[in-house]
Amino acid sequence: MKISNYIKIYSLFLSTSIASELEYKTNVIIDFITAILSLIGSIFLLTIFFQNTDNIGGWKFEQALIIQGIYTILNGITNTWFNPNLTEIVKHIREGTLDFILLKPIDSQFFISLKKIAPSGFLEIILGFALLIYCIKINQITINLGFIILCLTTLCCSVGILYSLWFLISTTTIWFVKTWNATEVLRSFLYIGRFPLNSFSISLRVFFSIFIPIAFITTIPSEVFLGLAQLWEILIEIVVSGIFLIVSRKFWFFALKYYTSASS
Repeated sequence: MKISNYIKIYSLFLSTSIASELEYKTNVIIDFITAILSLIGSIFLLTIFFQNTDNIGGWKFEQALIIQGIYTILNGITNTWFNPNLTEIVKHIREGTLDFILLKPIDSQFFISLKKIAPSGFLEIILGFALLIYCIKINQITINLGFIILCLTTLCCSVGILYSLWFLISTTTIWFVKTWNATEVLRSFLYIGRFPLNSFSISLRVFFSIFIPIAFITTIPSEVFLGLAQLWEILIEIVVSGIFLIVSRKFWFFALKYYTSASS
């Protein structure tokens, strides 16, 4: 199938999800208020950490706000795309509806990853970018084309890594039905991404760089934003993101070999 066809299909997914969400306009307002309160709570928690010190792990409060902004954007992306879709894999397998997805003339991973969209997550993404714009002002960051390209590149890599982690865990549903707890554990680990990696001990830094790559998800994009990241760090994040995406793709097709359809 051509890329243009996938774009048309995705536009239908998007319009259908937005139309469905706007049926309950009060929920949109509540989600917006919740997103604002959540961001305020996170910033308040950050101020507590900086209450008796000027910096944590070499990061000033104004710089740490950038990590919070990037985390808010990624959390919004998770709530918009990953959570509504990947948690549905269990339902597809239990009810046998995965059979119909596999029979469609469309890539199954594309369909199962992007079928639903929760527009309320866009609110978090907007708030995250608004916080980053504010951080540009208070940190006196100079914006140019190269800066924008590097920031978007590392942010896209972070999204790729985050998606791969969610998809890998969700795919194990083919063998283990109850994977919700595992996704909640992953979400709990990602909460740590709101804080500078250097604020943790060396052992935790190694753990969050190799096993749960939080360093690649939030810290490196933040360092790029501040102009502190080294070229090798950016290249490593690109490579790690590519590896995660390839592994998640291959793991999906590997798992499908063990899928027993509802008709068999």
